[in-house]
Amino acid sequence: MTAKPVSHSRTTLTELMIPSYANFGGRVHGGILLSLMDKVAYACSAKHAGQYCVTVSVDGVNFRQPVDVGELVSLLASVNYVGRTSLVVGIKVIAENVKTGTVKHTNTSYFTMVAKDDSDQPTEVPPLLLETPDDVRRFLEAMKRKELRASYSEHFDNAKTRMLVKENIGKLTKERCALSDSMSQDLLDLTDSSDLNREIIL
Repeated sequence: MTAKPVSHSRTTLTELMIPSYANFGGRVHGGILLSLMDKVAYACSAKHAGQYCVTVSVDGVNFRQPVDVGELVSLLASVNYVGRTSLVVGIKVIAENVKTGTVKHTNTSYFTMVAKDDSDQPTEVPPLLLETPDDVRRFLEAMKRKELRASYSEHFDNAKTRMLVKENIGKLTKERCALSDSMSQDLLDLTDSSDLNREIIL
């Protein structure tokens, strides 16, 4: 399978933020922006894969600045990494005030997509041809994010299985939560019983 360059599938989607996109605070609803990001991630990944692609995960959706009604929002997407059937699409979102010419970077996100064949099964995608230092840097960064995500997932799963009521109930006193009367009684019964090491299932 022939490698395709990043430039082959680089995609830009620009849309005017209209009043119906506003939230109760008068700014553009985050869900609208997420929907646009998903759309451009699909377009970019499908161009590289030559196949239908589906979203499997999203990393780094942090809204740095609000987007206002009337601004032009541009979503700049490129394939940063490919596996056998998966692709990571990096998306930079910028908003432009057409009256003042002010441009602001609102967020950067990473969508992991999987290519599907006509039978709806994962299918192999072309390798990625890295042509610039930025292409190489982004590919390596995607590898690192994948490694950290796997490490975090394993660590968190292990922590969940080790979380015991007796050892951890005190942590709730500093949190913004309250126990119902029945839950408090259950915990008292648990403390009085021999089953002091029952796991919390989260």
